Amino acid sequence: MKKISPYQLLPGMKLAKDVYTFGDHLLLPAGSVLDDYSIAKLQESVANVSIEESATRSEEIQNSPEFQNFSKAFVENVSAFKETLSVAVTNYDELDTDSLLNNTLSMMDNARGALHIFDMLHNMRHVDDLTFAHSLNVALICNALAEWQGMSKEDIELATLCGLLHDIGKLVLPEEIINKKEPLTFEEKEIFKKHPYEGFKILKSKGVDPRIANAALMHHERCDGKGYPVGYSADKIDEFAKLVSIANDYDLSSSPKTDDKNPCPFSIIQMLEKEGLRKYDSFFVMTFLENIINTYISNTVQLSDGRIGEIVYVNKNYPSRPLIKCANNTFIDLTKEPLSVYIEKIL
Repeated sequence: MKKISPYQLLPGMKLAKDVYTFGDHLLLPAGSVLDDYSIAKLQESVANVSIEESATRSEEIQNSPEFQNFSKAFVENVSAFKETLSVAVTNYDELDTDSLLNNTLSMMDNARGALHIFDMLHNMRHVDDLTFAHSLNVALICNALAEWQGMSKEDIELATLCGLLHDIGKLVLPEEIINKKEPLTFEEKEIFKKHPYEGFKILKSKGVDPRIANAALMHHERCDGKGYPVGYSADKIDEFAKLVSIANDYDLSSSPKTDDKNPCPFSIIQMLEKEGLRKYDSFFVMTFLENIINTYISNTVQLSDGRIGEIVYVNKNYPSRPLIKCANNTFIDLTKEPLSVYIEKIL
């Protein structure tokens, strides 16, 4: 509950206490949902009112039974996935991709569809695991992107597995490098860059679909030829690897780091606006941008200058700079603001 001037009221706000006129007559009872007419009455009659503080979209999602079920399933799947892969890299048995896929797809039962999966993932950032939780995130993002692309059921499932297993090569590298939060040294970076090829070797030995192995090998390749480990250009990169590369970079940009406990995925969206058509497959990146921006409508954000508001409209030509509605009923069109003003956090 907070007390504000009636001139700060917005339609949809709810009164936390009865409101009386100066003559001590009941004007509006507690619980009233305000509209333009009732706000005008309050502005004429009282100096201040008490309203219920509304939860942010993030708080509403985290308090929902749907999210509680998803969160539980996510943590359980990360644990099971970790155990499965840890065993897989130390023996010669084939990898049971059917079980891995079914466990991952079962999580979709706790969401309303591809867009809602992103609502869930936005609120799972407390599970800070740069290998197993990250791989599960990438699998779910690949599933959504493949669906947005209109792929067949079989290819959507294949894309999901490509995302799930893309980082398996990290399991044979030194843990102190993989889990290091501080910037890697040059020597450490060179070791880290071996994980795509190590993943390719593991998956080739497990009898999986060759496209899954190729996605592990090529998910850090870029269409302009400036990726690694080989430096393939667009025509040499597997289509599923191109899809995984977008999902991988999006998730990494949204993951907590030591210097950023509340990361903002709008940083990767801005990068995709500027460089996406050069670095990534143009068809995939345009589809991703056109759809991902819709997942942020109604989210509460903080701007770089400290202002807080709700995203109410996203211009598809400038997805990183949406229209923000602030509590005082003013609007901030970021396309008309200096570039120094940007979305810093999703609250």
